[in-house]
Amino acid sequence: MIEQQVSGPPLTAGRLKRRRLWTVLAFVLLGLGVTFFLTAQILLHRATPILRSRVINTLATRFDSRVELPELDISVWHGLEVTGKGLKLYPRALMTANDPDHDQPIFAVGQFSFHTEWWNLLRSPMHISEVSLSDLTIYRPNREQREQLKAANPPTQDAHRDKIEIVADRMLIDHALLLLTSSHPGRPPLQFRIESVQLQNVGANQPLRFHAILVNPKPIGNIDSSGYFGPFDVHEPGNSPVRGEYSFSHADLNTIKGIGGMLSSTGRYEGQLNRITVDGTTDTPNFSLDVSGSRPVPLHTKFHAIVDGMNGNTYLQPVDAMLAHSHIVAKGEVTRAPKEGEPGQFGRRVQLDIAIAPANIADMLRLAVKTDPPLMQGGLQLTAKLDLPPGEGTVAQRMHLKGRFNIRNATFSNEKIQRDLEQLSLRGEGEPKEAKTAKEEGLHSVESQLQGNFDLGEAKMTFAGLDYSVPGAEIALDGVYSLDGKQFDFHGKARLKAKLSQMVTGWRSLLLMPVDPFFAKHGAGTEIPFTVTGTKGDPKFGLDFFHHDKRLQSAAQH
Repeated sequence: MIEQQVSGPPLTAGRLKRRRLWTVLAFVLLGLGVTFFLTAQILLHRATPILRSRVINTLATRFDSRVELPELDISVWHGLEVTGKGLKLYPRALMTANDPDHDQPIFAVGQFSFHTEWWNLLRSPMHISEVSLSDLTIYRPNREQREQLKAANPPTQDAHRDKIEIVADRMLIDHALLLLTSSHPGRPPLQFRIESVQLQNVGANQPLRFHAILVNPKPIGNIDSSGYFGPFDVHEPGNSPVRGEYSFSHADLNTIKGIGGMLSSTGRYEGQLNRITVDGTTDTPNFSLDVSGSRPVPLHTKFHAIVDGMNGNTYLQPVDAMLAHSHIVAKGEVTRAPKEGEPGQFGRRVQLDIAIAPANIADMLRLAVKTDPPLMQGGLQLTAKLDLPPGEGTVAQRMHLKGRFNIRNATFSNEKIQRDLEQLSLRGEGEPKEAKTAKEEGLHSVESQLQGNFDLGEAKMTFAGLDYSVPGAEIALDGVYSLDGKQFDFHGKARLKAKLSQMVTGWRSLLLMPVDPFFAKHGAGTEIPFTVTGTKGDPKFGLDFFHHDKRLQSAAQH
């Protein structure tokens, strides 16, 4: 057998040179790869302590605080991907000398993350475009605690600003909780839940531009706000400046016991956290109270207020409102107060000075009384003081309103009341024939004038010095009217121009002439005891000769 050897063409010098070049290049690339891998490992190993140091130094300097950062993870495959957990800041000004490790952190972050290019490790300060935080808790001690702790450890002002080693353009915060502690022992901290916040220009000693969505607890709704905050004063957070604008829409007032409606509000604010000046407007097209059933009334307000952002107290200076067609001006305050009979529980107490004019009494009755249509129409002027303490009862049960009112040119929607007043007026003028004609023809055009002092509380209205008049008659009454319209109980005296005999016709007039002198008193043709009792559906007007004696007998028995 003959063997045949097969071989390729002989290697030329050029081909041999190219093969050697590719072999060298492969070894170089392999070396570079190994070098890059080793460099990445070294960089990763060194990046963690470098970044930890930079984060801690920056936060410690920015907030003059001791910083805890138990967990920091870094990936370098797509730049520097950094995540951390359990970040806590303990301001040095608030640390106790005896046990500095067990103070309450002023900031606690559940998790944070950011991305930057690896060569930023070589820059100082390090530049980061965006930082994300979640589950942020902000704690603020009360003023007494801060003063006691600061006395033992004075703040360090602006020293060591050169340690700011990280600058971030933007910070995104999801789910934050602000806790404001009280100076009163046993009182739980005031809590504000923040859905999300975007901060820009996050640098040292400069204001932050922010956009925040806050969850308002009562009435439930989201407040969308943007503006500028800071620089943050870690030693006195209340002195930190803030300014911006807000919108509050679709706020369900039914989440506040006693009132109802859907509120929207817009406005602007400026000042410090502990004294923010707010100017804004609100619109509630269907405002109602729990005592008024299904009788909503449109409410629009324009207000100027001072708000303490550290405790939520609000001082109204003033509120200018239109309730339907009635003008209302209110000044006062809405402050945090304990709930009566509920130890450790707190709510908001409303205390206002109120002036109403020009106004229509029907607008007020639609809001406050379960009567449809409103019992009365007429011009209203009113001044009053309102006190609404926190509690579990309805607004009508908790509200105390005391003041004076004047109602002009009033007419009653109840035909029986209006008819009886027409009869009273005509007979009081000494025109009994006209009274009979008006009754037969159903004419009820007489207008009433009413003024007096009132005290509203426990779902009833108490009147003192109530003066009521129609042409020909003046009536002075004291009494009580329940807000549900189920009870009238008024007693007083009626003074009429005409004598008794002039109020009737025929033989009855002749019979009454001898007794005219007994009822003609104090310049009036007739003065008689008068009463209004019954309910809104069945009021009763009549003489009350024995009411005064009954009260004396009752007092004697007790």
